[in-house]
Amino acid sequence: MNEFEKDEKMDKEETEGEIEEDEENGGDVEEDEENEELPEGEEFSELIKYTLPGYAIGLLAGIFLDLQGYQRSPVGQWIVRTLAGEGESIFEGIYSVRQRFRKAEGSMAEAYGWGKLFGLAVPWVIDLGSRLAGVDVYGIQGFYIPYFYALSDQIGANISGLLFLRRKEGAWKAGLNRYVRHPVMLASLFVITLVPLGLFAARFLGFSPTTQTFTALETIAANLCWVPPLMGWLHEKYR
Repeated sequence: MNEFEKDEKMDKEETEGEIEEDEENGGDVEEDEENEELPEGEEFSELIKYTLPGYAIGLLAGIFLDLQGYQRSPVGQWIVRTLAGEGESIFEGIYSVRQRFRKAEGSMAEAYGWGKLFGLAVPWVIDLGSRLAGVDVYGIQGFYIPYFYALSDQIGANISGLLFLRRKEGAWKAGLNRYVRHPVMLASLFVITLVPLGLFAARFLGFSPTTQTFTALETIAANLCWVPPLMGWLHEKYR
C-alpha cells in the first residue's frame, strides 16, 4: 500500500469515527441549533439560595431596632430595607466576583449577579433625596421607596442580562430576539412592572411602615427577586 492509499484510508477512518461520535452524542444538527437557543450553563440555583438569608436578616434587624426604640429611625429604615430588599444582591454579587476569580466562562447567571450588585446604591440616593424633598415616606406618595430598595437591583440585573445577550449574539436585533424568549428575562420584566402596583395598592388601602418590622415586611413582600432565578432553574431542570 503506497503513501497516498494510506492517507486516504486514515481520512476515511477519521470521518467514520466522527460520524459514530455524532450519533452517540445524538449529534443532530437541528437539535444542536435548538439547544443553542436555550440558556446553557446558567447556574441560577446558586442565586435562589441567597434570598431567604436576606429576608431573615432584614426581619431580625427590624425586630431588634423596634425593641431598641428606633421604630421610625431613617438610618434604621435604610439598614432594614437594604438587608430585606438587597441582602441577596450582596450574596449574588459575591457569587459573580467569585466566578470572575475562578475565570469561569461568562454566563447569564453571572451577568445577572453583576447587574444586581451595581444596582445596590440606587435606592439609597432615592431615599435620601425624597426625605430631603419633604416626601411623606410613610404615606401613599412614598410607595416607590420600598420598590427601589426591593427591585432596583432587579432592574440592574435585567439590563445587564440584556447587554449580555446582545454581546453574545453580536447584534441588538438578535439579542432582543433571545431576550423575549428567555424565561429569566421575561419573569424579571414581569416582576419589575407588577410590584409597584401592589405597593401602591397596599399604601392606598392604609398600610404604613410605621415600625421597622413593618418596613421589613413591606420590603420582603416587594422583593420578588427570587422569581426570575427560579424560572431559570426550572428551565434548566425540565428543558
